[in-house]
Amino acid sequence: MEILHKRFSRDLWRLTRLYWKSEEKWRALALLAVIVALNLGSVYMLVLINKWYNTFYNALQNFDAAGTWAALRDFAPLAAIYIIIAVYAFYLQQILQVRWRRWLTERYLGDWLTNRNYYRMQLWKTGTDNPDQRISEDVGLFVSLTMGLSLGLLKASVTLVSFAGILWALSGTLNLPLGNGQIAIPGYMLWVAICYAAVGTWLTARIGRPLINLNFNQQRYEADFRFSLIRLRENSESVALYGGEAEERNLFRGRFARVIENFLELVRRRKILVWFTSGYAQIAIIFPTLMAAPRYFAKEIQLGGLMQITEAFGRVQDALSYFVDAYPQLAEWRAVVNRLSGFTDHMQAVMVMDREKDIRLTGHSAPEIIVTSLDIDLPGGENLLSSLELKLAPAATLLIAGPSGSGKSTLLRTLAGLWPFGKGTISVPRGQKVLFIPQKPYLPLGSLRQALMYPGTPGRVSDGVMREIMELCRISELIDHLDTTADWSHILSLGEQQRIAFARALLHQPEWLFLDEATSALDEPTEKALYQLLQDKLPRTAIVSVGHRNTLNAFHRGKLTLTGNGQWNILY
Repeated sequence: MEILHKRFSRDLWRLTRLYWKSEEKWRALALLAVIVALNLGSVYMLVLINKWYNTFYNALQNFDAAGTWAALRDFAPLAAIYIIIAVYAFYLQQILQVRWRRWLTERYLGDWLTNRNYYRMQLWKTGTDNPDQRISEDVGLFVSLTMGLSLGLLKASVTLVSFAGILWALSGTLNLPLGNGQIAIPGYMLWVAICYAAVGTWLTARIGRPLINLNFNQQRYEADFRFSLIRLRENSESVALYGGEAEERNLFRGRFARVIENFLELVRRRKILVWFTSGYAQIAIIFPTLMAAPRYFAKEIQLGGLMQITEAFGRVQDALSYFVDAYPQLAEWRAVVNRLSGFTDHMQAVMVMDREKDIRLTGHSAPEIIVTSLDIDLPGGENLLSSLELKLAPAATLLIAGPSGSGKSTLLRTLAGLWPFGKGTISVPRGQKVLFIPQKPYLPLGSLRQALMYPGTPGRVSDGVMREIMELCRISELIDHLDTTADWSHILSLGEQQRIAFARALLHQPEWLFLDEATSALDEPTEKALYQLLQDKLPRTAIVSVGHRNTLNAFHRGKLTLTGNGQWNILY
């Protein structure tokens, strides 16, 4: 248990310090100082209101109408100031949370996208499920819970110190008989409050401890269920063609069953906790009055003193019971910290594995791409390609062929620096533009113009050039939709998407173009026209294609054949 607490403290500090040591730290610290001052001010106002209790209720007990109305007039500014402080403390806290979340989200997005970690984490199967949820939800939860719980603890601590003195002074001394004498307990109401809260905190911790793992799993199962629904939407046409609705329904039911099963266990555990905390809170309403009643009936204090003691006891008890009241949030907070820390650890592990990989991708001043002693393996260690030696000159054209599973697409991933399994050296010319076109092109959310220019800036190519290229690539019917925003990957057929990818290549004009079965959804005449277009419009571009059709031979001067079992041969 001690190890778990140390690990949580370490993870919490590691996540928190990112922002508070950033370039925004001074502005954030200034805003935090104002928020802390407002919280301290609210406690001070509560102290003044507690003193007002004595005046008001004593006036009521003495049937003093003038004193009662005077006390009410005094209460109005106290209440107004307290409300103003509460509103601005809330408002500024939300502003700070937004700034913190914005900065931390940018940091996580940067780390996730840097060095293609989003891809490598899937490739290496690091154990991080639903990284999108970590960034979109957990970062926000972490910030709001950290701010809320920290400021809540601060306010509870200051409240405890402030009202403990008041309660001590008002409690007087309780004399208990002991043998032939008696024992005097000064400030006895304070000790009663401490014991009451201590018992409540201990029992709450015992009852609520399982909530940590249950909250962790609930977020995970919810994300898994949501991901399966999104995946059906993204592959709706394929599922519809297969008639796979029954299988999808079974998958959804299975994942949703885990959501419900864990949620019901969470509800059962929370029900037990609510039984205790509700009873604890209800007893706390009358408990201080009962404890102070003997002094009231002994006429040692007036009604105002009794109410002041009761209110001060409530403040002390609330402060001491902070962990009781906040336990569900604490459990969720711990689960969020665990998830974000795991995500961070996995990204760092991927970075380390990438640095230690045996396939080296380096830049050099020569104009060629040179592959030296390249071995490509599967993640399990099975060899795909052995001792490949390859030199690609500027404007070269090379077709990579071979049976399915021989490693053609994996070779392209390796040349792109994505595939880490194996060893060897790949040297590429510095400062030259490289473009890879996969079998299913990626179309980002946005306008068709953005999709055509991805990953570049839409504004750097004129409409006239873009329209001309769209006509050449046989997608002229889409010209009128250049600025239409839509999910184009679900609107366009795979053939249309592949033609957009060719238009993208012509717009970017790379020095090196790699195509991975980029014409698989096109008929042979269209394939021929598009490859001829590449040769005519990009005469200085080296083209490396992966494909099965013999029709591609006419557009490539060299051919690398992967024969399986790691073997290969090349003809220029």
